[in-house]
Amino acid sequence: MERLSLMADKLECTELVTRVARAIDRCDAELLKTLFHPDATDDHGMFVGTASDFIDWVMPVLATMDRTQHIIGQVLIEVDGDYAAGESYFVAHHAISKPDGDVFMIAAGRYLDRFERRDGIWKISHRQAVFDWNSSVPLTDSYDRDNPGATAFGTRGERDPSYAHFANRGRVTG
Repeated sequence: MERLSLMADKLECTELVTRVARAIDRCDAELLKTLFHPDATDDHGMFVGTASDFIDWVMPVLATMDRTQHIIGQVLIEVDGDYAAGESYFVAHHAISKPDGDVFMIAAGRYLDRFERRDGIWKISHRQAVFDWNSSVPLTDSYDRDNPGATAFGTRGERDPSYAHFANRGRVTG
């Protein structure tokens, strides 16, 4: 039973990491707020402060970008009772419109997270972003987003198809 409990704790922490990526890419500040303890802190280098202030800071930054996609790679979680440490690799893609030409910027690195279980619920108590490399090239997105036809494109916010998908638990609807 102890191994199952440990696996459940690791899975809960890993889900927090993936839900943060989802909240960032969908620009869902309300979801993002639910993933951090109220007194949590964040260190992204260019921002250091409370997680709440990070959310207030990052949403306008994301609004300057057309699209983002954070890919989470290997996740290592080490649990010690009601505390856990995590290292999660990421590759973050950013489509950015600029007057002199649209840019595709990739940033890669790792999130170093501290997790705490309080009142039986795991949340992030501190996140530090460690940046390993980045690259910027001209954006070459060739999709006709103005005339999508039957193609589903990701969007920011609750209009994204994933919200309806999860609301229906993946069941086929009408």
